[in-house]
Amino acid sequence: MITLYGFGPALGLYDPSPFVLKVATWLRMADIEYRYNGNIHNLGKAPKKKLPYIQDGQSLIADSTFILRYLKEHRAPRFDDHLSAEQQATACLISKALEEQFYWCIVYSRWVVDDTWPQVKHALFAPLPLPLKLLVPYLARKSVIKQTYSQGISRHSDDERQTLANDTLGALSVLIGDKPFCFGERPCSLDATVYAFLAAVILVDLTNALTDVARSYPNLIDYCQNIQTRYFGRTP
Repeated sequence: MITLYGFGPALGLYDPSPFVLKVATWLRMADIEYRYNGNIHNLGKAPKKKLPYIQDGQSLIADSTFILRYLKEHRAPRFDDHLSAEQQATACLISKALEEQFYWCIVYSRWVVDDTWPQVKHALFAPLPLPLKLLVPYLARKSVIKQTYSQGISRHSDDERQTLANDTLGALSVLIGDKPFCFGERPCSLDATVYAFLAAVILVDLTNALTDVARSYPNLIDYCQNIQTRYFGRTP
């Protein structure tokens, strides 16, 4: 059986990482049985020192992109066959937009914004024993703040960051419309990604400028709640 390694439930989500949640959602959409091992200590064991990773027999596969490639090859090779070549190309580009740009909007809103950080720190690091629960969050946040500057998101003004986020959310709102899934009545791999990133700003137990703009799109809320109910059994 496949084992999915993530951080563990936090912030009202199955897993606070959109990349872990993406893989979990895909597995459920493909109706593939798996075990979930959620523990922040998994970071130290991860092949690339990042989560998620999966174990399938003797195989360890890290990074959500390569995990889904592996799963589609070995477990559900026809999962996206109902998509046209154009839709698959669109799905690829949307996934990259979410993972390479919108992700950093989420990171900034959680780790850098002073009003949000205390909730994130408690949710992620409270289980650690003393003195680790004092030292690790400080060092982790310092590292993430440095990453946001190197990536560029923290060099923008608040208004500029909101513009970047709203451009992505507005485009998703148009794409999804009133459909249950991105391309119609059947889920595809893109839905696992879109749901995971929208859940991180809509269903999450946080309130900040980013979640406020995300929750201003009623159809994105409906989309999230539909997938949450269908595949995770409840709405947080």
